[in-house]
Amino acid sequence: MNQTSEPDASAQVLRTALRSTLLLLVVLAVVGVAVGALVAGMPGVWAAGIGVAMALVFSATTTVALLRTVTSPPPVMAAWVMGTWLVKVLLVVVVLGVLRGYDFYSRPVLAAVLGLGVVGSALLDYRAVTRGRVPYVEPARDDEV
Repeated sequence: MNQTSEPDASAQVLRTALRSTLLLLVVLAVVGVAVGALVAGMPGVWAAGIGVAMALVFSATTTVALLRTVTSPPPVMAAWVMGTWLVKVLLVVVVLGVLRGYDFYSRPVLAAVLGLGVVGSALLDYRAVTRGRVPYVEPARDDEV
């Protein structure tokens, strides 16, 4: 049985999800900065930039962790995913805690951009997984029968 096709297919799904997320965040950065500037001026621009950066950290870390461990045993993969999840949640809490005391950014714009980035990324991940072609089983080749 060929052991390389399943990790390759899984990795392709993860690469598609990551590529889609990065494209979403680039578009969100451009649109978010423009709308943030129109709605709130320079604080809106800052908020959009911070929101996109936080969405990138929150959305891409799990996919990158899965890509790095796609050929690893399940406990190793689970440890990486849980570790990156803990780190990103702590990072988001710390960043939001630090930003709480400042007023150089627009809170509504930050919330909108961060929310759109995270929810949009989750939907793109879902689309990549449901459209991915990862075999459940692999038929034996003629020389293996």
